[in-house]
Amino acid sequence: MRKYYNLVIKKPNGDAMIDYYEEVLLLRKKVEKYETILTGVNEMTTFDFGNGLVPAHQHPNGGGWVADTAAVSKTAYVGPDAVVFDNAKVYGNAKVYGNAQVSGDAMVFEDAKVSGDAVVSGDAKVSGDAVVSGDAQVSGNAQVSGNAVVDGDALVYGDALVYDNAEVFGNAVVYGDAVVYGDAVVYGNAKVYGNARVSGNAWVFSDAEVFGNAWVYDDAWVSGRARVYDDARVSGNAWVYDNA
Repeated sequence: MRKYYNLVIKKPNGDAMIDYYEEVLLLRKKVEKYETILTGVNEMTTFDFGNGLVPAHQHPNGGGWVADTAAVSKTAYVGPDAVVFDNAKVYGNAKVYGNAQVSGDAMVFEDAKVSGDAVVSGDAKVSGDAVVSGDAQVSGNAQVSGNAVVDGDALVYGDALVYDNAEVFGNAVVYGDAVVYGDAVVYGNAKVYGNARVSGNAWVFSDAEVFGNAWVYDDAWVSGRARVYDDARVSGNAWVYDNA
């Protein structure tokens, strides 16, 4: 006898979107479990994500391997060489492809893309139309959202935020409680950390560092081996460079 299941899910209230996605994924997993019991399909597939074989399956949209402990919605894409494991979640129209990895309790959702050899791990979140690519890593509690781009060998971790149209690339590092937003650009070997902020059309590049409670904004540039720290403010068309 054919059996049918009705899924009744309340619509999200704007800021409850993440809870909504998780509820949908949980219910889908329950239905798949019941379907397996009814059809008598007990075959288990496994995959080694780096720490030995674990129960896993290939995602129907893309063919990439997904650990059974992880959750990926059917609308998301996981490319053939990409992997999602541990308790990671990928949903919405998000795409994980190339040799990218999403692990830990990380979440990639909405229209975000993780590609190349990029790694999103820990409790990190990548959302909106954000892109994490190249060999970039986003970890800890860091969040990358909006139209932000993290590329190259860049690292974003701790509780750092990168959003709007901001770009972090090269060997740049953004960490701690630092925030990079607006149309700001951080690249080269630059570091932004502590409670520092870089916003507007500001650029921080070369071997420059912005830290403490410092804020670089407007059209300001900080480059060379310059250090901007404590409660310093660099704004307008100012350019701080060399060993300043």
